[in-house]
Amino acid sequence: MAWYQESFGNDYLVVYKHRDLQGAYHEVKKMMDWLDLPQGVEVLDLCCGMGRHSMALAEFGYEVTGVDLSEVLLDEAVKQDVNKQVKWLRGDMRDVPLEQPYDAVVNLFTSFGYFDEDEQNEKVFHEIHRLLKANGRFIIDFLNPVYVKANLVPQSERSEEGLLIRESRSIEDGCVRKRIVISQEDGPDRHYLEQVKLYERASFETMLRKAGLHIDDVFGGYDGQSYDAQTSSRMIFVGHKEG
Repeated sequence: MAWYQESFGNDYLVVYKHRDLQGAYHEVKKMMDWLDLPQGVEVLDLCCGMGRHSMALAEFGYEVTGVDLSEVLLDEAVKQDVNKQVKWLRGDMRDVPLEQPYDAVVNLFTSFGYFDEDEQNEKVFHEIHRLLKANGRFIIDFLNPVYVKANLVPQSERSEEGLLIRESRSIEDGCVRKRIVISQEDGPDRHYLEQVKLYERASFETMLRKAGLHIDDVFGGYDGQSYDAQTSSRMIFVGHKEG
């Protein structure tokens, strides 16, 4: 079983409990300016996870569909979406079970680079191209690999709901890997791996171009600052489908 099939389960909800809707609203507010689209248009949130950004996009007036592979995370999204603002759908980001094109596709919070082979990761960009209307807009929000390598925190631990969560991080085989150990008094330790393949800007640009996606801007954070390889924590590509 691939790491992402094991890791995005019930324990993930506990490990990332601290990520709140308010933060998602703040991030999405700036993204609305980047998308420059009127309210009411259709937006696909590809790899929506627990749905924080999907629901924020819906609050701002978009018609939103959220797609994710994890049934656990989708169930949590449905639970949080009390007003049924978003359409939720289970699917693999390389082969999304949708035919209709969207005005915009967003892939947020480092939901890319999950696969070992470059060609599998590139399939995601070709799917984004397929799912966009002509001149449709996209946002791909990735980590900045240069910054990650320079600022990696090797070890950390914290307590959450009576659990001890220990996280170790390393750069191996061109990937940033996080190993998570969850301990509790009355049971064995539970182990998880999270892994993202590190692609620098030039590689991203090549892959996007091959997929027929044109880059309009590259931002270094949710505040809209231009990307700087040494100082930016994020690498956020904003652009449109060519033709």
